[in-house]
Amino acid sequence: MNHSFTEQLRLQNRETWDQAVTHRFVRELYDGSVDDAVMAGYLVQDYRFLDSFLVLLGSAVSTADALGPRLRFSRFIGEVAGDENTYFLRAFEALGVTEAQRSRIPDTEPTAAFTALFREAAATREYAAILAVLLVAEWLYLDWATRAPKPLPESFVHADWITLHDYPEFHDLVGFLRAELDRVGPAQRAIAENFFARAVAIELDFFHASYTHPVMGEQG
Repeated sequence: MNHSFTEQLRLQNRETWDQAVTHRFVRELYDGSVDDAVMAGYLVQDYRFLDSFLVLLGSAVSTADALGPRLRFSRFIGEVAGDENTYFLRAFEALGVTEAQRSRIPDTEPTAAFTALFREAAATREYAAILAVLLVAEWLYLDWATRAPKPLPESFVHADWITLHDYPEFHDLVGFLRAELDRVGPAQRAIAENFFARAVAIELDFFHASYTHPVMGEQG
């Protein structure tokens, strides 16, 4: 069977990828049993990606080789700054995590590694490197979100985090990222493989860290 370039990348990292998309955190998210302190710690750290992620998306806009991809990335920047940001703020309020508390919590090692990888990929000015990191960040989440059983958990904190990564436009986004990397990646195989593999490994570490860095809300 002839696999696409992006499928080859996933197969090269299959063990780590599968551990991530079937992680304890994901399983507990499905049934709403993930502890509030674990969920809060996870979201506090995930929200730290926003600034560096927007830097990476901006680099995608500037390094893409055609207007069509630039427009698609520009729309995605608006989406990230919109619905997903609103979810985080609502979730923090529901979990009792204050802005002051969030500012005091240090980055975990996986968070620091991921933000550094975002900025490293952006600094390469190589479209394939940028795409590889973006694809892992979105495709891996699509993979676990589409496996969620129905009905979704009752709390919006859990349910909305799943649906934010499993709706038609998000499927289309991942399809677009895959198509772009399938198009340009083979000519830059080494850099794409390097950044893809590192991103998958950090994703798994990030799920692990949720259980070692819980956050107790301060609000009543």
